[in-house]
Amino acid sequence: MNSATVRNLLVRGMLAGLVAGLAALVVAYFLGEPRVDQAIAFEEAHAHEHGGEELVSRTLQSTAGLSTGVLVYGVAFGGIAALAYCFALGRIGRFGPRASALLLAVAGLVAVYVVPFLKYPANPPAVGDPDTLDQRTALFFLMIVLSVLLTVGTVILGKRLAPRLGNWNATLAAGAFFVLVVGLAYAFLPSFNEVPEHFPAALLWQYRLAALAVQVTLWTAFGLVFGLLAERQLAPKRAERSAGAGKQPTPVAH
Repeated sequence: MNSATVRNLLVRGMLAGLVAGLAALVVAYFLGEPRVDQAIAFEEAHAHEHGGEELVSRTLQSTAGLSTGVLVYGVAFGGIAALAYCFALGRIGRFGPRASALLLAVAGLVAVYVVPFLKYPANPPAVGDPDTLDQRTALFFLMIVLSVLLTVGTVILGKRLAPRLGNWNATLAAGAFFVLVVGLAYAFLPSFNEVPEHFPAALLWQYRLAALAVQVTLWTAFGLVFGLLAERQLAPKRAERSAGAGKQPTPVAH
């Protein structure tokens, strides 16, 4: 893959990331923000001391602030994912551009978010001890790095076992290795149970499910959009055939 192709895919990845960010923004605004407001209301109702005046209003945070953060993240995420796609294309099996993009999106979602999320789930305001914030953040990013490296190692292991065990058995063996190592990481890394007393359990899980829904939307939308754009770049004839498959032939007068 030459530099011009990589550059074009990078631009398309950033564009796909922007589209995915827009989709994730809608989910975050309608599912996540109401739960944030409820958590803030709980925090204010149970606070013993009130701080100074907030520098940025809650309205600005939930509109312009949220939009800017999610869209900038989407563009940056799309560029990084596009570079990962350039590296993975052709190395994960004989899949076309669209299928490779979707496989990358699923693997990225699991490795970058789902595995760390199951150990260190997202918390709304009022949940979590401020004194452990730095430790929790460092452990979360450590879990991301471990999960990504483990995912890459699992793919390499599966490919090396395939000639001896066959594709199916190699996939099962590599998957078992991934689950085993992740389970050991879950067992040995510290956990945190810092939910305040009387904090609504339903609100906590609604917030966490909303955070998960945002990431699922982001990765899924990226995989679909980038897969289409990558196919137009890498296999333009196939993309033209796919686009014209649903068109009815124009009758020709004799």
